[in-house]
Amino acid sequence: MNFPFGQTRTRVAARHALIAADGHVKSCMPGITGAATVILINEAMGAKFSQLLITFEAGGAAELPGNAVQTCGYFESGGGTVRIGAEKAKCGAGGYFFAPAGEAWSITSPKAGTRVTLFQKRFVPVAGSAMPRAIIGEAAAIKGQPFLGDPDARLQVLLPDEPAFDLAMNIFTYQPGATLPFVETHVMEHGLLMLSGQGVYRLEDSWYPVTAGDVIWMAPYCPQWFVAMGKEPASYLYYKDVNRAAL
Repeated sequence: MNFPFGQTRTRVAARHALIAADGHVKSCMPGITGAATVILINEAMGAKFSQLLITFEAGGAAELPGNAVQTCGYFESGGGTVRIGAEKAKCGAGGYFFAPAGEAWSITSPKAGTRVTLFQKRFVPVAGSAMPRAIIGEAAAIKGQPFLGDPDARLQVLLPDEPAFDLAMNIFTYQPGATLPFVETHVMEHGLLMLSGQGVYRLEDSWYPVTAGDVIWMAPYCPQWFVAMGKEPASYLYYKDVNRAAL
């Protein structure tokens, strides 16, 4: 029998966190049935958004009403049927969706073991700008673009970069040895899920080995940097807030 002896890679600091899968604790969420839900990031941590992991049983469902909260979802594995208002489509692994504030949405008929990551944020409207539209898509259909000219670090932008949207959801894929080109320090807050591979993430003055399944929170102005290590590409899904005034 293996005992952890009180050890974990999880670290929760004032302005960043690494959440390893060994410490996940299930929560009950209104509107989500037949599923295990883990609240990984939310306001209790100091964040201004939430990141959740839902693992569905056969016959499970998520059915949420329209309100002030907007939701991005990404299917890590499995699949199910997504409905947003009048929009409806089947999603498999790599499928994603965006449900605007005010639109009811649901995931039904999931395959057993389907894992979905959700990012949720209260919508901030802009005078004179249209409301963002519902989106259901496939990450495989989005071509990765070289990040700042580096073909070994490619960015897939899953949501439109339009003023109506006050959040973004992207996938970053690095070949072994590729890095962020500099230590980033910016106003945008991040929630991140390692999808595959491994590497080292610098958060402020701490350096963390990371692997698939790890979750990271970065507060605004948290210095950050990443290097992919090992023999396989490293990929992560991340959220950020965008397109709103500084004051």
